[in-house]
Amino acid sequence: MIKAKKQFGQNFLKSEYYKDKIIESMPNSDNIIVEVGPGLGDLTEKLLKKRATVAIEIDDRLHQGLRVKFHKELTEGRFKLICGDAMELREKGEFIKEPYDLVANLPYYIATAIILDALRDRNCRNILVMVQKEVAQKFTAAPKTKEYSSLSILASMVGTARALFDVPKEAFVPMPKIVSSVFEIRKNDNEFNEEFASFLKIAFSQPRKKLFTNLALKFDKDILEKSFQALSLNDSVRPHEVEALLFFRLFSKIMGKKDYDDGREF
Repeated sequence: MIKAKKQFGQNFLKSEYYKDKIIESMPNSDNIIVEVGPGLGDLTEKLLKKRATVAIEIDDRLHQGLRVKFHKELTEGRFKLICGDAMELREKGEFIKEPYDLVANLPYYIATAIILDALRDRNCRNILVMVQKEVAQKFTAAPKTKEYSSLSILASMVGTARALFDVPKEAFVPMPKIVSSVFEIRKNDNEFNEEFASFLKIAFSQPRKKLFTNLALKFDKDILEKSFQALSLNDSVRPHEVEALLFFRLFSKIMGKKDYDDGREF
């Protein structure tokens, strides 16, 4: 049996119950499926019964096994297998060029980066992933909770994020030290705003400090005071206490980009 590699964050989901729950949670669409980190192909097998699938696997040992396991599907053209690093493929402009849904048990060490890239990618229409529970909480958290972060706002900027269910450690081989969670992001037509993302990084740079204090590290205090007053924001408010839309309006005021304050919904 192939052993999991720590360097690739490999924990193979072996529970049929949770694999079926992921399949049942898939968005209803005609988009192809993209699976990052198919591992031994256990979830892949179920995905292929639903739709055409493209799998990206960085581990060449697993890649060879997948080619054998899915020889028929590869021959029929229902399955495409890429051996490589998903992040590098994006950087090279060699990622999927058609509408797709990301459905995957993501390696823990790179999960957040993969999800953010999927949020940026207009070809990605829906995201359904299993990740470390604390990562799922950061993407799906509501304002005024301790988990609420810039990731929560970025997810709401381009879609609707929702936590679905937890997956216990015992469902994996080898067994990880933490609980996993499956969550989804159903994307809308809003584009990912890189400038706003950079603004949020500054705003949440020190989550326990006041929002005004964090922003003052980068922006003029007079502009901040006028912007806070215009939006009736208390200068003692903490980053986790501000809702996504209000963050966007604050960003618009500070940056002087009135066209951004367009009443978009989060």
